[in-house]
Amino acid sequence: MTTIENKKTFEIKNLDLFYGDTQALKNVEIPIYEKEVTALIGPSGCGKSTFLRTLNRMNDLVETCKITGDVHYHDKDIYAPQMDIISLRTQVGMVFQKPNPFPMSIFENIAYGPKCQGMKNKNELNEIVEQSLKQAALWDEVKDRLKESALSLSGGQQQRLCIARTIAMKPEVILMDEPTSALDPVATAKIEDLIVELKKDFTIVIVTHNMQQAARISDKTAFFLMGEIIEFGDTNFIFSTPKHKQTENYITGRFG
Repeated sequence: MTTIENKKTFEIKNLDLFYGDTQALKNVEIPIYEKEVTALIGPSGCGKSTFLRTLNRMNDLVETCKITGDVHYHDKDIYAPQMDIISLRTQVGMVFQKPNPFPMSIFENIAYGPKCQGMKNKNELNEIVEQSLKQAALWDEVKDRLKESALSLSGGQQQRLCIARTIAMKPEVILMDEPTSALDPVATAKIEDLIVELKKDFTIVIVTHNMQQAARISDKTAFFLMGEIIEFGDTNFIFSTPKHKQTENYITGRFG
């Protein structure tokens, strides 16, 4: 799945992150390329999700968190004091491990973000809801049920709804933290197909424990171990000819 090298959406250098006295990320350096899927793999507790949350400053919500180093999004330092965090999180959306639809209708779940941004035009809202659900490959399944509670959907549909809700905010980047770990194989396959489709329009960074999933859907892979990136590169090379023994041991299931 190699592509011609794109522009960099993110450039991360010398990134260290501490929770109190515990160092969770050590000297992380990685580029994230535009309109590619970058998979973050590694054993539990190795810093993948922590790193993912540095990209839209979700770690700001943890009081004891301290970050040093550079995280640049289109050449802007996202940890600079003047950075507008709300604007950043609009441009860098997030989909979580467990589907978390709001306890409201399917329509209102998608329209919620645009409404919060001041959109009142009914026709525009209808258009955004339809377009977002189509991009999330959910429209055909729910177009006659838009007034029903989002909680009535299956787990896989709820996760695609959460992806549609993120898309409705017109982000450039979608962060996904193990988006299929709570889903069955059929729902997982639908999300994987969707991710491959979405990268035409979005830059995607995904944390996954599923090696086959990383191999199937990603262009680049970063292998994390104990808070460090051991290896980063084109997914097909990482999986076929890893440079480091630790990477090979992890992807072949010898540890992790």
